[in-house]
Amino acid sequence: MKEQGTSAYKTGIIFRICFLILIAMLQQTSCKVSYSFTGASISPDVKTIAIPYMINTASLIVPTLTRTLTDALKDYFTSQTSLQVVDKNGDLELTGNITGYAVSPVAIQGNETAAMNRLTITVNVKFINRKNTKQNFETTFSRYQDYPVADLNTVQDRLNAVITEQLVQDIFNKSVVNW
Repeated sequence: MKEQGTSAYKTGIIFRICFLILIAMLQQTSCKVSYSFTGASISPDVKTIAIPYMINTASLIVPTLTRTLTDALKDYFTSQTSLQVVDKNGDLELTGNITGYAVSPVAIQGNETAAMNRLTITVNVKFINRKNTKQNFETTFSRYQDYPVADLNTVQDRLNAVITEQLVQDIFNKSVVNW
């Protein structure tokens, strides 16, 4: 019986030693990519990002949307990464334009009137990574929110805020999360 206890004790010690060696090896390896709690994987040599104001080329223009979207992108990148926002020539660069701002009916009632409308915002974004050009892309992002029939002016600010937040997360994920 004494042998079984000693054997289990030795196995436990060997397991602990192997585990500590594994931890030490993982700590010694160096990575070329830094990770954050947001899931962003940004190379340590990337320090800056340029996000110039988005150009609004949509057929229906909301004057505040350009500033709202651009500022939201800048705020999100600075709060979720250690990148510094610069005016131009950043290690990373996000440029783009708002290509669509549209309202369309989504639920038609029996009398052929809309019960629900959908506000859709579409943005074309070009991402440039000057440190790793393989990550460059140009993509269109589109998000929408449905709302009960109402005067758009009464719900527009709230809808714009929700859609902008979703677009910013999509752009951030495509740019630096690299899943």
